[in-house]
Amino acid sequence: MAGQREAHELLLIEEADAWFEYLEATRGQSVLRYKEVEPWAWARLTQRLRAIKTRRAKLRPAAEAA
Repeated sequence: MAGQREAHELLLIEEADAWFEYLEATRGQSVLRYKEVEPWAWARLTQRLRAIKTRRAKLRPAAEAA
């Protein structure tokens, strides 16, 4: 059970890191640069969140089986 909790906490940290990466990429940009960077940053964030969601879904069946 402790391993499941640790894995869940690591996924939460990774999710927060994904959001911070997005904010770091978009914050303080000029309007023109923001328009260039934001679609990339949003796509990267979405990709990372999707991967985290998939891994989190794999944790649930393992937790229920335990």
